[in-house]
Amino acid sequence: MGTYIIVGASHGIGAATAVKLLQAGHRVINIARSAAENCENHVWDAATDAALPTIDGPIEGIVYNPGSIVLKPFHRLSQADFQSDFQINVLGAVKVIQTYLPNLKQNGSGSIVLFSTVAVQTGMGFHASIASSKGAIEGLTRSLAAELSALQIRVNAIAPSLTNTPLAAALLNSPEKIEASGKRHPLGRVGESKDIANLTYFLLDPENSWITGQIMGVDGGMGKLKPA
Repeated sequence: MGTYIIVGASHGIGAATAVKLLQAGHRVINIARSAAENCENHVWDAATDAALPTIDGPIEGIVYNPGSIVLKPFHRLSQADFQSDFQINVLGAVKVIQTYLPNLKQNGSGSIVLFSTVAVQTGMGFHASIASSKGAIEGLTRSLAAELSALQIRVNAIAPSLTNTPLAAALLNSPEKIEASGKRHPLGRVGESKDIANLTYFLLDPENSWITGQIMGVDGGMGKLKPA
């Protein structure tokens, strides 16, 4: 069985992904602000420039889960808002990948899964800051996929719509809000962590090793469909 690093396995999508990997018998290393059950845990905060823990030996995959939801009219977004979103979503991912790429190389192949948002390819008001940083993630995904393909290291990103996780708690903190948000999606509901974790696990699995450089929407149809 393989070893996988999940940055942010203590909650939401990262936790659901960790459960699937653990059930399959894999070793999961959680790097986050809080511990995850049944994982090897290391403390690190993507919002800071702190050093990452040293991990010895080969790994088969990296999942970078940290994210942010800062939704404001453009004129109310500060430079600090943009800088914070970029630090958490982009610079944190870059640091993690640069730190653990040697471990993936030791394995001889591997998979990196990053996260974008439906708001990058579907223009949405009040999303300027988060869509800017996640747009950078999509560029990073494609560039790294090209650069690392000769090493048999795959890089893909998942672009969810609104998902019922702790990160989105303020937007989904009542049954009424959940119902209203669900109605905005062609499939009639918001996402759940397992919806995203299922695809994350698929992309990590070496059995699916002919997929790289892709931005995959898991969004209840929000990004592509207009219901009749």
